[in-house]
Amino acid sequence: MRAVFVAAAIGAAAVAVAPAVAGATAGAGDPVANRAPQADQVTVQLNQDTAAKQGILGHFQRGDVNVALANCAGAKAGSATFSSPVLWFSDYSFGQFVDVKATMGAEAYLVSGTAAGQYPLTVTCGGKSSTTTFSVPAEQVGQVPAGAAKAGDGSTAE
Repeated sequence: MRAVFVAAAIGAAAVAVAPAVAGATAGAGDPVANRAPQADQVTVQLNQDTAAKQGILGHFQRGDVNVALANCAGAKAGSATFSSPVLWFSDYSFGQFVDVKATMGAEAYLVSGTAAGQYPLTVTCGGKSSTTTFSVPAEQVGQVPAGAAKAGDGSTAE
């Protein structure tokens, strides 16, 4: 039983990490989506799937923490930056990350008023750039109509 659990955990970890390079390219038209990145290749992504949370790679999560991640050899403060027309970045961190091949990351925040759609995310470091796209979902209803029942507050009790 223990060997089966270990094998399942290793398999799940491989699945969670494998999509990290999909869609990230070192340049337009570079067919790298289906192979592992080279040592000097720059890659970028928004968010990372985990065993507990699937489907967030390449998708902005409204109301949740979003992280831009990049693999860039020698990335350090002042030498590498993220850019996107609809995101702003803060709290850059540099060094190796757990469970994802990345050497830098930053919290990503959506510019107010951004419409749903596909947008680019670029990292520039060491004279190289890499761009991928990510999706932004439509905003959910932000205001509860006046007089609406509220679940759990007793307003519908007799």
